[in-house]
Amino acid sequence: MSDASQGLRLYNTLTRTKEDFVPIDPRNVRMYVCGPTVYDFAHIGNARPVIVFDVLFRLLRHLHGETHVTYVRNITDVDDKINARALRDFGGEIASGALSLNEAIRRVTEKTADQFHRDVATLGCLEPTVEPRATEFVEPRADGKADMITLIQSLIGRGHAYVAAGEVLFDTASMPDYGQLSKRNLDEQQAGARIAVDAHKKNPGDFVLWKLSSPEEPGWQSPWGRGRPGWHIECSAMSAAYLGEVFDIHGGGLDLIFPHHENEIAQSRCAHGTSVMANVWMHNGFLQVEGQKMSKSLGNFYSIHELLETDTFGGRKWPGDVLRLAMLMTHYREPIDFSVRKLEEAENTLRKWKRAADLAPAAGSQLPVEVVEALSDDLATYAAFQQLTQLAGEATDFDGSGDNAAAVALKTALTFLGFDIGATKVDETVVAKGIAERLTLIAAKNWTEADRVRDELLAQGVQLKDGKDPVTGERVTTWEIKR
Repeated sequence: MSDASQGLRLYNTLTRTKEDFVPIDPRNVRMYVCGPTVYDFAHIGNARPVIVFDVLFRLLRHLHGETHVTYVRNITDVDDKINARALRDFGGEIASGALSLNEAIRRVTEKTADQFHRDVATLGCLEPTVEPRATEFVEPRADGKADMITLIQSLIGRGHAYVAAGEVLFDTASMPDYGQLSKRNLDEQQAGARIAVDAHKKNPGDFVLWKLSSPEEPGWQSPWGRGRPGWHIECSAMSAAYLGEVFDIHGGGLDLIFPHHENEIAQSRCAHGTSVMANVWMHNGFLQVEGQKMSKSLGNFYSIHELLETDTFGGRKWPGDVLRLAMLMTHYREPIDFSVRKLEEAENTLRKWKRAADLAPAAGSQLPVEVVEALSDDLATYAAFQQLTQLAGEATDFDGSGDNAAAVALKTALTFLGFDIGATKVDETVVAKGIAERLTLIAAKNWTEADRVRDELLAQGVQLKDGKDPVTGERVTTWEIKR
């Protein structure tokens, strides 16, 4: 365990302050992050929390030991759209008993869940310690882990929930300090995102814990009839199942503060009788695309898969580590403008870092202290990257005497941060196109533009060498990777 573990400070949305991080149990630091709803491919907005909390996961493992951190990121596969598709595609098999509802949902969501896993792996993210699926925690479990139906029963028994019009609703008035996370009082509350305000509610802000399913809709058997859970109860059950009634860190996007995280807190605290659900609540900022809110109607809605595998954004595919760096160049709590220019900046920065890191034969065993200190200040990635740029300069200026310690330190830090540090890769098609363009410019005596093309290739690690064909005497250009 590193001595630096005492220096970790994190911004807590619950208190609106940056605090020293003191784990409940230093030998089992516990973190929960809301994962994707696998109805469709994950979009780039979904990528930001995955990347941000991957960095925190890596830092916690460095500070406390790899085996002393439990990171839970769920898969939400309980969703009315998913359920409807499962019924449409496998209704006959479900009705005959040949296929359970959970099995049908698994078939519907397998493709998108698998694609999500491939995408985030390409983004350099580690697998979480546990990745539960919501469908596995609806009904009481044989292993005794927390489940949604049992939690709802506990809320009813403690006077925090009631049955009305075929639904089980959380009674927000039963919790005097409801609204602490979002800083909204009950008079300001509106219904949760997935329900309408109905006359059967005691309060407008009361939200659904369980709703009945019609004979045509998928559902699970419960004490309140055949139905399905509300959105918020899912994460309360899955976090309790693997992290306990109170744990260290809960993370997610800023858009989840209300109603999702607020209602998670209400359910969990009232079901377990605890004063908190998680000690630290962390939220990453919003993401825009080229200065606009991401929206399908605006035509700027991109999946992670599209950016990695197609030319739909900026006319080209983008490497996973370029997307990763572009996401981390802005502090996680700040809004980010995701743009082609930002990706190009990230690509150029990575190229310089990797060229310098290539000067080291292997990564070392010790992370640069300055990088750890920067990340320990509420994941100050920008400050950490400044250290990487300094190391790259020192590695490149190395005079050859002894070991290139800066290159080793840089390679170690890049590895730790999840970047691909293989040898510098060059797209030979791009190089050939650049050489042809430059030769055309030289023939036209456009020296300024010819120098521009040469310099752009040099920035990509490609050094051009001009010469003459010994037979024809014509100008020829060769190239090599600049170390």
